[in-house]
Amino acid sequence: MDINTKKLKKNAFRVTKTRGVTASRIRVPGGHLNVEHLAKIQEIAQTYGNGTIHITSRQGFEISGIPFEKIPDVNIALQGLIEGLEINQEDLNCGYPSAGTRNITACVGNRVCPFGCYDTTTFAKKIEKAVFPNDLHFKVALTGCPNDCAKVRMHDFGIMGMTLPSLDTSRCISCGACVKACTKKSVGALKAENYRTVRNEEKCIGCGECVLNCPNMAWSRSTKKYYRLTLLGRTGKKNPRLGEDFIKWADEESIIKIILNTYDYVKEYIDTTAPGGKEHIGYIVDRTGFEEFKKWALRDVCLPEIAEVYSPLYWKGIKY
Repeated sequence: MDINTKKLKKNAFRVTKTRGVTASRIRVPGGHLNVEHLAKIQEIAQTYGNGTIHITSRQGFEISGIPFEKIPDVNIALQGLIEGLEINQEDLNCGYPSAGTRNITACVGNRVCPFGCYDTTTFAKKIEKAVFPNDLHFKVALTGCPNDCAKVRMHDFGIMGMTLPSLDTSRCISCGACVKACTKKSVGALKAENYRTVRNEEKCIGCGECVLNCPNMAWSRSTKKYYRLTLLGRTGKKNPRLGEDFIKWADEESIIKIILNTYDYVKEYIDTTAPGGKEHIGYIVDRTGFEEFKKWALRDVCLPEIAEVYSPLYWKGIKY
């Protein structure tokens, strides 16, 4: 059976090593879903596939062993999943309209984890609504705190939760628990002066250890959510590297706007002759220079007054 593999991949099906057989990629923004959807995934796998699924490294599912001729039937069967997970769609019963932007991943966040500074799933879904569908190859990951359980520095956009801790001096009993926790578990941004705790604003990474370890609830998290945004980490065969800090104390709207601006930047500068018509953002930035990327990324972005923008950025890593 002849098939257009570009169309196949755009429809979120994989070209596999077995001729005439594909795998369906299921998007799960933020890695969180109601268990009722698992029954539908099972049904599709047993009806159209080989009865197995793979949990991907990006928190989605792949339904394996689907014959090419069953793709239209699978797309119809996927409709309930796509609607249930609130995935943007162009046409009903036609499956996913794009597979370029990879599934947006997230740690469990503050719905469960005491270290989480925000609801990672909700923010992941908000980003999903803003950026999907798109054929450009972007990877976005979110983590609730600087522990970085989601390894966000290995992605194009790494979003790390922060909190701006506030000290109620009337509740502080000068026990030193927060200073001890910050010194041993974090970056040592707190110290005692005249029996009072002093926070080094420049050094603080917003992890919230002071809040968690205060026995008298003198420290509290900020109501407003803040984030550290890291840029252009990547794996792969050629020049893998970790992402570098771009903005500290950013807000949600600014981050979404920066991601959308980056799509425009890539459309302007991408090398269409690259293999598969794809070029990693990092290679484009290497070619145009960081300052050109920064000009596009921060276009019409209104950052909070507290935000700190790092510039210039230099990426380190293996060079082949």
